Amino acid sequence: QLNASDDRGIDIVRGPILSFASTRTIFKKGFKLVILDEADAMTQDAQNALRRVIEKFTENTRFCLICNYLSKIIPALQSRCTRFRFGPLTPELMVPRLQHVIQEEGVDVTEDGMKALVTLSSGDMRRALNILQSTSMAFGKVTEENVYTCTGHPLKSDIANILDWMLNQDFSTAYRKIMELKTLKGLALQDILTDIHLFVHRGGLRVRLWIILERPNFPLALTKCFLLSTVDFPPSIRIQLLIKLADIEYRLAAGTSEKIQLSSLIAAFQVTRDLVVAEA
Repeated sequence: QLNASDDRGIDIVRGPILSFASTRTIFKKGFKLVILDEADAMTQDAQNALRRVIEKFTENTRFCLICNYLSKIIPALQSRCTRFRFGPLTPELMVPRLQHVIQEEGVDVTEDGMKALVTLSSGDMRRALNILQSTSMAFGKVTEENVYTCTGHPLKSDIANILDWMLNQDFSTAYRKIMELKTLKGLALQDILTDIHLFVHRGGLRVRLWIILERPNFPLALTKCFLLSTVDFPPSIRIQLLIKLADIEYRLAAGTSEKIQLSSLIAAFQVTRDLVVAEA
């Protein structure tokens, strides 16, 4: 068995792997098994050499290649293997195992803390256990807020505040408040953008709609009022906003300035707000 920390260049394939695969088992019973973990990290030359070894010693040796990205395995190797895809684990599978670990280790975990663990791990059991251990060591008690703080992920309340500022404050105020929150909690714009995207998909964002009351008997101060209501974005407006979010994410991935991209994000929401108010 060779994992990602071992040297697995062409010399290893021609040396230890070849010598192991080429020797037969006693009385020709059973098969030898070669397991290569993180096989997508192997060089092209090593993979080509491995292809020949697999062909030559198929009678007495079986090979198991484990990888994250199938595209990094050469087609010649893929055609010689049967593919098994393993998707992310569902919460129904993760929660019982997490509860077993929590019980054995005596960790103090709240119900919302458990939900946060499952949500942030995205089906990765190893990540869930790492977050559980880190949060328990750092805070003692595993709550939703502690889990999000430990991983540097924005809280749901923070995202709700950011959305409220972008939709219901002027540009300068929204920019200043979001920058203060980012600095205070050490948030990354990429994480903020990912969570905002979920809110946009769900709809039901709260927008202040200014209503002009045409009442001559009322004093001037009362002729204007605002209604804080939940407005479901029309599909056409939501599509435009999602395209803007995708552009910002692309530019962030290219290594652009977070400050400029934050300005672009606020601008996209303020333009969307104006469109919603105009249609309302």
